[in-house]
Amino acid sequence: MHSPPFSSTAAVPGDDEIAFQLLPIIRVYKSGRVERLCGTSTIPASFDPTTNVSSKDIIINSEISARLYIPTTTAASLQKLPILVYFHGGAFLIESAFSPTYHPHLNNLASFGQLLAVSINYRLAPENPLPVAYHDSWAGLQWVISRADPWLSERGDFSRIYIAGDSAGANIAHQMAVRAGAEGVKMIKGMALVDAYFWGEEPVGSEDRDIGFRADMERMWRFLCPGTSGLDDPRMNPVADAAPGLAGLGCERVLVVVAEKDVLWSRGKLYYDKLKSSGWSGEVQLIDTPDAEHDFHIFEPHTEKALAVTKQLAAFFV
Repeated sequence: MHSPPFSSTAAVPGDDEIAFQLLPIIRVYKSGRVERLCGTSTIPASFDPTTNVSSKDIIINSEISARLYIPTTTAASLQKLPILVYFHGGAFLIESAFSPTYHPHLNNLASFGQLLAVSINYRLAPENPLPVAYHDSWAGLQWVISRADPWLSERGDFSRIYIAGDSAGANIAHQMAVRAGAEGVKMIKGMALVDAYFWGEEPVGSEDRDIGFRADMERMWRFLCPGTSGLDDPRMNPVADAAPGLAGLGCERVLVVVAEKDVLWSRGKLYYDKLKSSGWSGEVQLIDTPDAEHDFHIFEPHTEKALAVTKQLAAFFV
């Protein structure tokens, strides 16, 4: 994630006034019109001959849908498969479960890990501000646990349910583990957080101290979550004083993945350190890729570094 150019108001000739923009992602007008500048493309579910993975789309309810992925190799057909529930990134503003950015990544994870993946298509801000994405994602996770689809009921191993996400999706995954712990849902084997979108009021580690940049980060969070108390809201800062203790996470294993050049690197590393010292009874691992940018493994999937991280992720879901 790079330093975002923001604007709270600006005049656009021949159009209404801009209320908020985050370039090159989104522009929102005072009239309520939302203009997404990227992350809106979709591709159909299909059989991918490169990975031997098939996918299909399903409707969970009137608001939520998902894309399911399953490997078609003979070996995969002879065994029950780990289940991965995935939450895509995109700053809570763009992308979908049907995106050409995420479709190849899920194909790769399903192939490398020989797992059954479910990518949840949650609703986006600003039309549906947070906490809507959290509620949608929880409903998606409950749908998976209910074994509502034949791929799940016939091919899934429900003793090996994992949750994962990148960036905003990693933020969601953490919230799912917190809620599972609080509600006594003991179905989640593990969680992977990749370049997690966490922040906080005070800078940590090597985080950018620039006052203007930090003000922009707060402006963005308040735009996404209008009812927030600020950057130390537990939904943004999972190690804030007001946040539920990490010792209560509702899973047995956690993998934290960070990239050295990501502006969010220090937050991911802090999460790992705090979880290790929290008294949580599970197993936590860290993957730290040097000289790498935010979500590099998704945006440049064919590089040696990206393939290495994707294979390590897939190996975690066993």
